Amino acid sequence: MIENHYKTVLETALLCAPEPLSLNELGRLYGDEVSTENIITWLNELQHDWASAGMELVHLATGWRFQSRLSMREYLDRLTVDKPPKYSRAVLETLAIIAYRQPVTRGEIEEIRGVTVSTQIIRQLEDRNWIEIIGHKDTIGRPALFATSKQFLDDMGLASLQALPTLEEGMVVVDLAQQVINFENTLLEPLNDLSVATASLATAAESSLSGVTSQLTDSSVGDLDLVQDNASPPFIEKNSANEPK
Repeated sequence: MIENHYKTVLETALLCAPEPLSLNELGRLYGDEVSTENIITWLNELQHDWASAGMELVHLATGWRFQSRLSMREYLDRLTVDKPPKYSRAVLETLAIIAYRQPVTRGEIEEIRGVTVSTQIIRQLEDRNWIEIIGHKDTIGRPALFATSKQFLDDMGLASLQALPTLEEGMVVVDLAQQVINFENTLLEPLNDLSVATASLATAAESSLSGVTSQLTDSSVGDLDLVQDNASPPFIEKNSANEPK
């Protein structure tokens, strides 16, 4: 009976929390009355309890949260009056390169993309708190090393970088246009469509890393507006100066 009550407390806290809750934060609900193992057990039970509901309990980089399922998106979108802002192809490509090649310097990003990476692009991603400087490379000029943040993982609906989709060889580059549009339409909400978002990021990375993005015509992607936002903590050890492999 007491365990059921504690589980209800856990469920209520997760439903009411505006941000993901870590195990340490969830443990504060009970003081010293329950163990971390108990909390993990209840989290697993809650995932099972909500298996057929319109909401699901997911484990992200910074903790646990409830979010709506993809099957509910069609209906929930009808409540959203404003269309989500969009990102330029350059921003998405830069983000994809950092995600798949981190830690990476600005010069290395430019070498992969074949064009200059503007300060505005870096600032866009930093303001959104998707990337951060984790150290400096031990070379002439000690350029900053960029990596993605925990906020990036949370917004992408991922628990770790290992959950990013594998870059598939032979991916059709022209598919980037439509996938980028789908990707943009999910970014500024807690991501319910993980498969679309991560697949789009993978496609952007494949396109950039293979050096074939120039094959896309202006009409296939279009001119997309840029956007800004804000902040969260790192997930890669600070001052790492390892060469991306």
